[in-house]
Amino acid sequence: MKNQLYQEFDKLYNKEAANAYFSPGRVNLIGEHIDYNGGLVMPCAITFGTYLLVSPNNDGVFRFGSLNFDEKLEIPLQDDYKKIDGGWFNYPLGIIKHFLKDGHRLNGIDMLFYGDIPISSGLSSSASIEVVTAFALNELFDAGYTKLDLVKLSKSVENNFIGVNSGIMDQFAVAFGEKNKALMLNCDTLDYKAVDTNLGDYILAIINTNKPRKLAESKYNERVRECQSALAALKQQLDINNLCDIDTATFNKYSYLITDEVLYKRAKHVIEENNRVKLAAVALGNNDLTEFGRLMFASHDSLRDLYEVSGKELDAIVTYSKTDGNVVGARMTGAGFGGCAIALVKEDAFDNYSKQVIEYYTNAIGYAPSVYRSLIGNGVGEVVIGDQQLKIRD
Repeated sequence: MKNQLYQEFDKLYNKEAANAYFSPGRVNLIGEHIDYNGGLVMPCAITFGTYLLVSPNNDGVFRFGSLNFDEKLEIPLQDDYKKIDGGWFNYPLGIIKHFLKDGHRLNGIDMLFYGDIPISSGLSSSASIEVVTAFALNELFDAGYTKLDLVKLSKSVENNFIGVNSGIMDQFAVAFGEKNKALMLNCDTLDYKAVDTNLGDYILAIINTNKPRKLAESKYNERVRECQSALAALKQQLDINNLCDIDTATFNKYSYLITDEVLYKRAKHVIEENNRVKLAAVALGNNDLTEFGRLMFASHDSLRDLYEVSGKELDAIVTYSKTDGNVVGARMTGAGFGGCAIALVKEDAFDNYSKQVIEYYTNAIGYAPSVYRSLIGNGVGEVVIGDQQLKIRD
């Protein structure tokens, strides 16, 4: 489909696309529900993502089209924009609003989006759309933002225009991702380290539960509030700004301050998960995939039992994966409540794993998941339109 984009743009707008851009999706290898708690996460960019073809127009309008959705939007250039109920185009529209709010002068553009990220899968299709739009506008209108500026801008759109209280991990991962590297990101300081991720004979399997998940309508914001309440309890005696400012020993010493059992469980997951990310970085540095996989399984157990964001669909995938000798680790990834799980599977056993996990899941849940193989890819950038095909730059 991506190589038909050139023709589809011509068909939709009756002219050739001038520029093309790509922004990946992401999976979080470990460190879940940490980004809004000021701790460490370990995402990587994947080779699925969002393509954007653009061409300027002289009509003073923004035109939004997509090969994934029937809805289109044509809206004149104006000083401000408000969210439009139910439209996918709110993500790029929010980016445009932010550019205008910052005082940048924009002109009309025709845009065509195509994403091969499964919708509502938890692989950050929204962040991918936001970042690719911000990157394109920054290039086209010479706005002068750094890549980190674009990450912060996109997060602001997600929080304030879309209305999801997410952290910065998703936008950061799709912007700064590097091929064959995971990013160990401190979500408080935004310092990060690219960690060599040598998967050896293994490949990253992405298993989509096919249970749609509307993040803005989920219990995600509830978990954010619960963590804020747990933090407030600990701050009665601790001078901290985030839950992840303390280690497990300190938490165990002061956890009596959290009198609500649910809040205690939420905080316990966050602080122990933050420690798992540190251990995971050591494991990858030692090329110890067995230990890394053990940490993945432990992460999922905690997300299931303490943070309660898994569900029977995600649990079924991980339960099967624990029985498969060709899998070293598996866990839910993303916000949960449906979406995707990931597994590290021996490459030569991938087809058999895919067949077996589909059969197990279908028997347990009643419908089939979708299984994909992915590499760890690069972050946002311009792509080349050549011979009417899109080629991602290395």
